[in-house]
Amino acid sequence: MKLAILAQKFEDLFTTRPEGVASAPGRVNLIGEFTDYNNGFVLPSALEFFNQIAFKTRNDDKVLVYSLQYPGQCDEFSLSEDIVQGDSQWGNYIRAVAFVLKARGKTLTGMDMLIESNVPQGAGLSSSAALEVAVAGAFNKACALGLTLEEIAVIGQQAENDFMHCQCGIMDQLISAKGQQGQALLIDCQDLSSESIQIPTDLTLVIVNSNYPRKLVDSEYNQRRLDCESAAKKMAAATLRDATMETLHQAKAILTENEYKRAHHVISENARVLEATQALKHNDMNALRQLMAASHSSLKHDFEVTVPATDGLVEICQKALGDRGAVRMTGGGFGGAIVCLCRSEDVAKIQSAVTEQYFERFNLQASIFVCKAGGGLQVSPLTDLVDA
Repeated sequence: MKLAILAQKFEDLFTTRPEGVASAPGRVNLIGEFTDYNNGFVLPSALEFFNQIAFKTRNDDKVLVYSLQYPGQCDEFSLSEDIVQGDSQWGNYIRAVAFVLKARGKTLTGMDMLIESNVPQGAGLSSSAALEVAVAGAFNKACALGLTLEEIAVIGQQAENDFMHCQCGIMDQLISAKGQQGQALLIDCQDLSSESIQIPTDLTLVIVNSNYPRKLVDSEYNQRRLDCESAAKKMAAATLRDATMETLHQAKAILTENEYKRAHHVISENARVLEATQALKHNDMNALRQLMAASHSSLKHDFEVTVPATDGLVEICQKALGDRGAVRMTGGGFGGAIVCLCRSEDVAKIQSAVTEQYFERFNLQASIFVCKAGGGLQVSPLTDLVDA
């Protein structure tokens, strides 16, 4: 949505103009799944889907939030009282960010907010991280907090961990904060350092949402993190980032089957990320295809987070592309989406194959998004909203 239109909707609702709009994107992860909370490497890209928040400070301590995606709903809480979860699931993400900022000793002022988003929900494209980063960006601007993009990302992650009770890593929030147009971002999750990697101009990102009823039960996600942490501890490693295949094999006898499999995925996936980064730099589709296929297989057999619908989509798209594209599951798993990297002229092959085969096999309609890598967090003051 154009910023000027969102600003007008804000004025219609609150009878005053907003001070600015914070905009943060969703993301797709090219490779490096479940490595972030193990201090490993990831290679995501921001997308041109955005969560936008028009905002204005208030003269009291209230935060009043509406969302265009949930007409008639409103979430309201006080900054001077203990911030606890409310009845609104989407509203809890705003509360979560405010909770973390308060816990960090930041001085906040009341805010009016209006949210608009075109990030597909439930597709594994991090609509929640985009919301967290946009909220933190709005508070940062309105309250002059002086936060860096890395700090905003960490606050978003902490909101998930400490308030929403999902023990995610840093990747989603960091790429949402720091994404760059036309680039993927190689992130070292140990020290949050990053390197921009140009996506070749003849490559297109195609995301296919399985629309499988996604049940990313927090307990399932969190259990895998516990398995990883337990495996690292038994190998006397700070995290799986510090483990090698050699140490894993040596420790196999003292690991449970799940600990071994989860660690095997993470250690091998870290290596694949670094290899895929070089392949992307050199536009080496053959290497990308093999690495992404190996990643998907590891997610299926070692980490056990795929479902028949996403496995089927990968099979359908890879068969359609042959050696001209790379395909794998992306995101948190248990449904969600797959990502394809292919030449622009081959996008139609994916669209045709999915349309013809997916519903027949799984009785589900997939959603196909042909995407470009987008930029990260932007906070635009009111003066920039006139023509935007």
